[in-house]
Amino acid sequence: QVQLVESGGGLVQAGGSLRLSCAASGRTFTNYGMGWFRQAPGKEREFVAAISWSGGTTYHADSVKGRFTISRDNAKNTVYLQMNSLKPEDTAVYCCAARRGPVMSTMSYEYHYWGQGTQVTVSS
Repeated sequence: QVQLVESGGGLVQAGGSLRLSCAASGRTFTNYGMGWFRQAPGKEREFVAAISWSGGTTYHADSVKGRFTISRDNAKNTVYLQMNSLKPEDTAVYCCAARRGPVMSTMSYEYHYWGQGTQVTVSS
């Protein structure tokens, strides 16, 4: 079992930045690929970014590429999402997820553990 707790969300003006953190506890963190997903009101869950167990491979959705960066610190059992140049359309609840195995995935159904999420609101 892996427990995930997100933090760092909040209200920010368009063009601003936030850094989300996801702290993991339980099983060995390095055994898991990690991902960030988001869900806006009335919309389906959307893939944002993913990172392999080692941190050597990352993938970002086209909608956030060049603005968001996923990273992880295995010594701290934490994965991060640095969000720059935020837009109102980035407003959503952001959740981190853990997938057993070293590889990452863009598909939510391939993740085994989920955090509760943190709200990000970008005002225009």
